[in-house]
Amino acid sequence: MSEDLTGRRLGHYKIDGVLGRGGMSVMYRATDVRLGRKVALKVMGEHITGDAEFRERFVDEARNTSAIDHANIVPLYDFGEVDGMLYIAMRLVDGSDLAGLVEGGPIAPSRALELLGQVAEALDMLHEQGLVHLDLKPANVLVTSREAANEHVYLADFGLTRRGATGHRTSSGDFLGSPTYAAPEHLRGESVDGRTDLYALACMLFACLTGRPPFRGQVSEIIQGHLGADPPAATSLAMLPPAIDGVLRTGMAKSPDQRFGTCKELIAAARGALAPAAGRPSPPPVQRSGPVSGPQPVQPTPGPRPVPGAAFPSPPQAPVAPPQAPLPPMPPSGDPVRLRPPSPAGSASFATGRPGGSGSARWIVLGLVGAALVVIVVLFVVMATSI
Repeated sequence: MSEDLTGRRLGHYKIDGVLGRGGMSVMYRATDVRLGRKVALKVMGEHITGDAEFRERFVDEARNTSAIDHANIVPLYDFGEVDGMLYIAMRLVDGSDLAGLVEGGPIAPSRALELLGQVAEALDMLHEQGLVHLDLKPANVLVTSREAANEHVYLADFGLTRRGATGHRTSSGDFLGSPTYAAPEHLRGESVDGRTDLYALACMLFACLTGRPPFRGQVSEIIQGHLGADPPAATSLAMLPPAIDGVLRTGMAKSPDQRFGTCKELIAAARGALAPAAGRPSPPPVQRSGPVSGPQPVQPTPGPRPVPGAAFPSPPQAPVAPPQAPLPPMPPSGDPVRLRPPSPAGSASFATGRPGGSGSARWIVLGLVGAALVVIVVLFVVMATSI
């Protein structure tokens, strides 16, 4: 569809602007004038609305999507036809899509696993109900951080079909959709099931980890890659644990029977392979018997007392006593180290030769006694002379 409907009315929807364009449709931001709420309005291209088989699939998709109730699937509000144009109205998600994130380069493994883990939950629920998404690609994975503490994912823009049916094609046999993430059986128009979506999810995981899809080039080159070529090793494009290459090869196996059984199994295998790069907590430190770094308490060891004002005790000049045990190693910090415990108050270390001790008191008493005797003798002599 080349015509821009911005500013026009489509039924009771006022179209405010373009959100995105695809090969089969244009997604608009619109206002439901009856309810006064913002919606995302998907309007199908006029070049395919005349195809009877496509119109049937469109109605089937809308009815199936409206019956789905899952936290990671965008709610569908309404669908219909106005002036020959088919439309689907769905919840407007305030955020971006996964395609915009991948365009900026590889996504951190932990973030990729968190986002695609939510996609896997939604896909497996669809598959349990006998449905296949069939249009899984980064542009159809909406990411918002406005509705929860962490990033929340909505799966949108379904090309739903029943399990066992063939992939989407027009009555002339043309493939409908983007082949960049399409499974081989989907491209060949063969029977599809949940493993078809699993293949696309593995391609999306490859794109999140490397910043590019597994096969690039012209449309014919991309299709041939999916049909017969091995995907490049993700580890050749990004610094990743080697085990992830095996997980991606299994997820993108050409035969559905060689893939994982469910989408959650794929993500679980990827989580295990990416554990070294996905922020898994490190194991507790190993206790070592030797010296460890950082300030450590030093046990007091008997030895020579340090000389006041000296940084370290002076070595003895001659061996006068049995050798002491070696001192513990100095910690690599600038903290002072006590080489021996302080002597307790009143011990011999502080009693010998201390000013004001018992020896000094004795000499003072003797001096006073001598002085008293001298005074007495002088008084006696004076009195005798006067007589």
